[in-house]
Amino acid sequence: MAGMPDELAGSKRRGGQLTTDPELPPTAVDEAVREAEEKKWTPAKIAIWAAIALLGGVAWFMLAIVRGETVNAIWFVFASVCTYLIGYRFYSKVIERLLLKPNDRRATPAEYKADGKDYVRTDRNVLFGHHFAAIAGAGPLVGPVIAAQMGYLPGTIWIIIGVVLAGAVQDYLVMFFSMRRGGRSLGQMAREELGVIGGTAALIATLLIMVIIVAILALVVVNALGESPWGVFSVGMTIPIALFMGIYLRFLRPGKVLEVSLIGFVLLMAAIIGGGAVAGTEWGAAFFHLDKVTIAWGLIVYGFIAAILPVWLLLAPRDYLSTFMKIGVIVMLALAIVVVRPEITVPAFSEFASRDNGPVFSGALFPFLFVTIACGALSGFHALISSGTTPKLIEKERQTRFIGYGGMLMESFVAIMALVAAISIDRGIYFAMNAPLALTGGTVESAATWVNSLGLAGVNITPDVLAQTASNVGEESIISRSGGAPTLAVGLAHIMQQFIGGTAMMAFWYHFAIMFEALFILTAVDAGTRVARFMLQDSIGNFVPKFKEHSWRPGAWLCTAVMVGAWGAVLLMGVTDPLGGINTLFPLFGIANQLLAAIALAVCMAIAAKRGAFKYLWIVALPLAFAAVVTITASFHKIFSPVPAVGYFANNAAFSKALADGKTEFGTAKTVLAMEAVVRNTMIQGWLSIIFVVLSIIVIATAIVATIKAFRHNAAGIANVDHEDEARPSRVFAPAGLIPSPAERELLAEWDKLPAELRFERAGHQ
Repeated sequence: MAGMPDELAGSKRRGGQLTTDPELPPTAVDEAVREAEEKKWTPAKIAIWAAIALLGGVAWFMLAIVRGETVNAIWFVFASVCTYLIGYRFYSKVIERLLLKPNDRRATPAEYKADGKDYVRTDRNVLFGHHFAAIAGAGPLVGPVIAAQMGYLPGTIWIIIGVVLAGAVQDYLVMFFSMRRGGRSLGQMAREELGVIGGTAALIATLLIMVIIVAILALVVVNALGESPWGVFSVGMTIPIALFMGIYLRFLRPGKVLEVSLIGFVLLMAAIIGGGAVAGTEWGAAFFHLDKVTIAWGLIVYGFIAAILPVWLLLAPRDYLSTFMKIGVIVMLALAIVVVRPEITVPAFSEFASRDNGPVFSGALFPFLFVTIACGALSGFHALISSGTTPKLIEKERQTRFIGYGGMLMESFVAIMALVAAISIDRGIYFAMNAPLALTGGTVESAATWVNSLGLAGVNITPDVLAQTASNVGEESIISRSGGAPTLAVGLAHIMQQFIGGTAMMAFWYHFAIMFEALFILTAVDAGTRVARFMLQDSIGNFVPKFKEHSWRPGAWLCTAVMVGAWGAVLLMGVTDPLGGINTLFPLFGIANQLLAAIALAVCMAIAAKRGAFKYLWIVALPLAFAAVVTITASFHKIFSPVPAVGYFANNAAFSKALADGKTEFGTAKTVLAMEAVVRNTMIQGWLSIIFVVLSIIVIATAIVATIKAFRHNAAGIANVDHEDEARPSRVFAPAGLIPSPAERELLAEWDKLPAELRFERAGHQ
């Protein structure tokens, strides 16, 4: 290839340098050629980016400045998409060029550690699908719906701006640094970079939070699929379809990603459409009508099997398959919004934006909005995936930008669409659906009376409207269907019926959305379980080195069993006891998740400092500072607030006093048993909050110390300890992004001409 010096190609190692293998074409595009392509600005290219910037600016102006009685939903689509495009094209490039400096001549762990099980080189598009499916769990669907209580603007700004400057930055950095360290987990990287104290705190925090997060995700799936034959059939069918796709790519037609994608898409659509038909039959309704306990046990067994099977067989193809569904539905919803152009009557800042006693969730806009939207803008769970399965599957270093930064932008778009769906329905319906039963009373009459008593501008809901809405979506009642998922389903059905089918199709779109959400979240459960296994193996490996060998099957099975047993136990307790188990830990999800993000950013800051990137350390330090302030402040509110609706210990004291006074019901608890459960749960929640925030502060403090130490070493000319794996030369080539550049296409043509006997034997998908 023109411009590619021969000495930079191939993969033999001489004198510590990556040198030439004369039998292979170059393994990376020449830097000069690549930079020339990126810096080439034609008039058409300039016009396109100017139009994107202009459209984005107009959209933000309409949302943030021109705030009349209504705002058209299309501006949410344009503001988000234009911002994402600009952030990906320019800001992520700044991070790549100035902070990370990837080298595609260097082999990734998927190449030099290939074992056919956990380390498998995977086509970038398949891997994008796997990573996106793994990170996009309940958070981007549920959090924005709940946060809509505050109005549309706070959540919109946090989701869109937050992802560009914080969430996507975290995912990208963690993935790259983990890849450079052989795919090590976040906790293990913290132990190496921050020392025993900070590292141990990070290991404990990540393991505890991971158990809570996976159990919560599993509980959402159980609630979505419980007694839903359609959902059980359709979601269950994705497993054999994924197994077929894995075998197809591995043995039958290696490298035919587009081919298997089309087959998988057709089979997925058949499973979804067929699910409705099967559920309508007598035998289907009987066979697939499963109670929540049965589904919970099924998830536990599935989680164990998915975590120990080779990643190419089930996990990667299933997540890739799910991505068709996820992205397809979201793009379809965005298209429907552009066509239907629904008017949003929700104010930019609602009546509850300046209060801390909202009916959907308690707490002031700052800091609780930023932990309520626990995914879509910034999520610590993503750091675990980005240092778990994904870095073990990456073909080339430059692909981390497309998969890490780009994957998070896509999740943010999901969150924006969820927010639009929630605010597109009548505000009275929104509050009737999301307020607790103790406030709404459970009937359409009492719910309508309560909603109208809130004094919301322009809201005057009637019992008939609430009853008709439930009838339209095929439900007996929509009152107090909290948790976000039902509201999202009603919003999606409300928009989609205007696009396709009319009111008669609302029930279909509603149940389609419920099933879609279950599929969305289940993919995070299986990936999360596998990541949890890696984390425990790395932790035990500090004392028993054999466990660090992820291909060692006894260690993999044992650690998988321990982690599945941990989240499975609290899941089952929560399913069988609505006042216990994971239901006790559910309120901790948002803050714990964001504390984990602060831990991840702190570790990244220390690593970046040791790499000598002090001039550009602000890229990590700014989102870290914001995440730390938000999460620590929120934690302090939950621990020390004297308001029972906000503070755990204040709530505990109020209920304890009520019990001591001989009351048989108090607040939302209608029985003594429920009151005792509140006392128990708030005490657990309070002490876990203290443990999490203390561990996080220790990690952040040790990261700051490590950063200062690295700066002093650099000033004194002392080399900082490098924990990256030894650089090994690569013997393969693959494009960096979704669409190969002209130089990449030219190089791909050279590789396609290579004789079969000289081709590097691929361990995964091509």
